[in-house]
Amino acid sequence: MSAVRFLLLLLCLSLSPPGLQSITEAEALMAFKNSLSNSESLDTWKPETDHCKWEGVFCDKGKSEIRRLHLTKMNLSGKIDVKSLIEIKHLISLSLSNNSFEGPLPPFNLLKDLKALYLSSNKFSGEIPGDYFMGTTLRRIWLSDNEFSGNVPESLGKLVGLSAVHLERNKFTGRIPEISQPSLTEFDVSGNELEGEIPVSMERFGVGSFKDNSGVCGKFVGTKCADTRKKGGNVKVTIGIMVGIVVVMASFVVLSAVMKSKDDENEEFNAINKEPTEDVVEVRVQGSSRSNRSSSGGGAGGGSTAGGSSRKSTDASHKKGGEQGSRKGSQQGKNAGMGDLTVINNEKGVFGLADLMKASAEVLGNGALGSAYKAVMSNGVSVVVKRIRDMNQLGKDEFDAEIRKIGKFRHKNILTPLAYHYRKEEKLVVSEYVPKGSLLYILHGDRGLSHAELNWPTRLKIIKGIASGMKYLYAELSDYDLPHGNLKASNIFLSSNYEPLLADYGFFKMVAPTQAAHGMFAYRAPESVHTLQVSSKGDIYCLGIVILELLTGKFPSQYLNAGKGGTNVIQWVRSAIEDKKESEFLDPDIASSTNSVKAMVELLRLGSSCTETDPSKRPTMEDVTNKIEEMQA
Repeated sequence: MSAVRFLLLLLCLSLSPPGLQSITEAEALMAFKNSLSNSESLDTWKPETDHCKWEGVFCDKGKSEIRRLHLTKMNLSGKIDVKSLIEIKHLISLSLSNNSFEGPLPPFNLLKDLKALYLSSNKFSGEIPGDYFMGTTLRRIWLSDNEFSGNVPESLGKLVGLSAVHLERNKFTGRIPEISQPSLTEFDVSGNELEGEIPVSMERFGVGSFKDNSGVCGKFVGTKCADTRKKGGNVKVTIGIMVGIVVVMASFVVLSAVMKSKDDENEEFNAINKEPTEDVVEVRVQGSSRSNRSSSGGGAGGGSTAGGSSRKSTDASHKKGGEQGSRKGSQQGKNAGMGDLTVINNEKGVFGLADLMKASAEVLGNGALGSAYKAVMSNGVSVVVKRIRDMNQLGKDEFDAEIRKIGKFRHKNILTPLAYHYRKEEKLVVSEYVPKGSLLYILHGDRGLSHAELNWPTRLKIIKGIASGMKYLYAELSDYDLPHGNLKASNIFLSSNYEPLLADYGFFKMVAPTQAAHGMFAYRAPESVHTLQVSSKGDIYCLGIVILELLTGKFPSQYLNAGKGGTNVIQWVRSAIEDKKESEFLDPDIASSTNSVKAMVELLRLGSSCTETDPSKRPTMEDVTNKIEEMQA
């Protein structure tokens, strides 16, 4: 009898179509790899090795079952073999973000147990069928920064337990379907070509989730549905409107709408040859002079301000300004119905919102967190005013407490804010203007500055200053999961003697998580891209990028969401370390210091260790800063 059963089993197997014969998960991954046309970054995928140790493959602890497949920023392209992924039975998260895939959206809806799908920053295009997501168990969907067109799939509104949908910066048209499940906490369709009124049930996501859609209208967005003409505006005209307080605040909104239509990351890349800051506004404030500050670096800006510490303060105006500006919500502000500037650091003098608004202003740029303007006050003091959107994580009193804490910081490598203006819709943060510019601008820009000026001792000084500033922040903001959160070259300014000044730190508790994921660089660490979970390891990752950038002289592609331009300094340096050719990858302008090559290579390796994909393999901030402090030029 057993022989008969055995023969019947053989017969069934022989008649089964090849596609129905199961394969191992390792074989499924190899089939997926073979479907790609540019898979050099998956060289660790070798059949004779443990597939759970392959690049981008994450298994359950103690098991060989694949749970997550995260292949971001690997320059992958080609046709995606979804059928091979079906054989990975326990796959719950798939990320192919920041690659070069193109064409229609593959049938990922065949992966019935998939909970998270991340496809941002590719070149996928075409329409997505309206019923595409029916029958799936997806909870988190990121399709931003592609070229999808047609209607937003209505089946998104049918998904049970849906928590996040990101469709921003595509070419979707038509009306916004009702996607309002109670479980949904993140929704963004900004930067498309949508039209019509926003469903009332979706207004809870805020205006920012629907901005830069010329046809969207209704009371919620302040545009009559009878008039859906495309908003535009001349930047110069808008700046000219800044003559009165109310008009100025309106101009901030218009400028944001105009400038945000550009790709933020490409804006940052292009801004290298413009002004040195990304999200900074420079404003000239009328009012009292600043008090002199030691150029030894004990103050917020290390003495590198326009006007310089050599300017003498006017005692009378200083006293008058102090009486008016030190009060939160002065009478002058009350009369305007908007409140006043709250001064949190009076080392540069005291001024009010009216002083700021009377100053001559110019746009510096528009970044992920907001718009930046330069203002020069009548006393010659130059400041940067940053208008930050969606900084609504805290109430007014909590926000005041947090920003005042930062206003007390005093360290030669920390740029301490001077004042802030609170509005529910937006916040203005005023800081000192550093005329020499950002590290991004000086290292990669074109103002006739020779790279030879950034010799090895100077670059090591910059790295040591950054490390010193980070150590200080980690001591002062030890209760923060992410003390800095936005460390990158565009937020590091250099004084006249090349002392680095860190800016844009401490916003972690103030910025809403959704906006933080778009605007704060630490959220681009591999573990944050997929889960939005952040920790101090994200700051380590950011510090590693800056170190590699300074040593190689390359513009990191990591700064660009779309992945267009720059060099993947992480992979570039790793290949150098693997081939033991680190010295060949150093910037030629410093590699000529042959006596210091050993120290450069040691620092290059340290920077690389900070960018490990697995955050547990990265060193701690204490370890990194201590090692940097010990290095000699």
